[in-house]
Amino acid sequence: MSINGKAYIVGAYEHPTRKAPDKTVAQLHAECARGALEDAGLTLQDVDGYFCAGDAPGLGAINMIDYLGLKVRHVDSTDTGGSAYLVHVSHAAQAIAAGKCDVALITLAGRPRSEGSSGTQARNWGANLPDQPFEAPFNPVTVNLYAMVAMRHMYQYGTTSEQLAWIKVAASHHAQHNPNAMLRDVVTVDDVLNSAMISDPLRKLDCCVVSDGGGALIVARPEIAARLKRPKVKILGAGEAVKGQLGGMVDLSWSGAAVSGPIAFEEAGIRPSDIKYASIYDSFTITVLMQLEDLGFCKKGEGGRFVADGNLISGVGKLPFNTDGGGLCNNHPANRGGITKVIEAVRQLRGEAHPAVQVRNCDLALAQGTGGYLGSRHGSATLIMEREQ
Repeated sequence: MSINGKAYIVGAYEHPTRKAPDKTVAQLHAECARGALEDAGLTLQDVDGYFCAGDAPGLGAINMIDYLGLKVRHVDSTDTGGSAYLVHVSHAAQAIAAGKCDVALITLAGRPRSEGSSGTQARNWGANLPDQPFEAPFNPVTVNLYAMVAMRHMYQYGTTSEQLAWIKVAASHHAQHNPNAMLRDVVTVDDVLNSAMISDPLRKLDCCVVSDGGGALIVARPEIAARLKRPKVKILGAGEAVKGQLGGMVDLSWSGAAVSGPIAFEEAGIRPSDIKYASIYDSFTITVLMQLEDLGFCKKGEGGRFVADGNLISGVGKLPFNTDGGGLCNNHPANRGGITKVIEAVRQLRGEAHPAVQVRNCDLALAQGTGGYLGSRHGSATLIMEREQ
């Protein structure tokens, strides 16, 4: 069953808080839900489907449905890390098309900044994980796993640190216009290259921010979207994938976007060249470059040249990306930035982005999420949306 035109994103909200020591995770989820519902012009009583992932407290959907006082007939707690919330949009559209629910609420929230979380320490996922005995002795950490991919890309394709730095430069040009962004100063390529080395070849400014906060989305059936007083954002296509170790045939040169992207484009009936704006998951600069290649915006190995010289800056380059500042400058709530990618794409399609970064005639947008680690295993989700006149 295709979801093309079967559901619309009618509400979107990004929590303005970047550090919330005085709030619980459940409270942040609730505040995000309220914001998205108010944006859509709906209430909790209208919601009959709820979607969340591993950032939700306790038993996840069970706790949050009770906490929010929802009465639902469809629940989904699929967890693919930071890409989960794009998967949720797709699954919500599928559920709506199948008649399982009419209005779906998707929430994300977390407090990693208040709790001192970072990507520079090894995580203990538990002894029962199948990969734990083989990988834990080497103490892999988030930044190392991405640095390994960056080093491989440099070796294989000649990508340079200067080219990666342009991704951060573009994000900073956009973040200066976002009053809620954690890092609002515009940086140069030299600034990035002169920042502290964290894990060779990734420097401090190649890495995303760590923030509290969250976001929420409302997905509804077409009849409901038609009567709401909001610009209509139609879901055209979606794809999802998981890339792992491939039975020992490890290849660090591509990401799951190489699988999820073509699925989404085929369902939407469009090509990468049709996209006016792209929200690309940016946990690190290399994450962006890899996904742009794998989504087909440029050929494999040409990502370095594609992102250089301001090509990702709105109003300057060919492909405006992450006009809110993205995870590199604005917000990476709960260390899971997928939902913010959809939120900014919705803003662009509605014409509600900051005037300095609003893409002219933005009628087709893409959001891309990655969850997990490019260097080991990760989920990937691609979402294509259209502004309906």
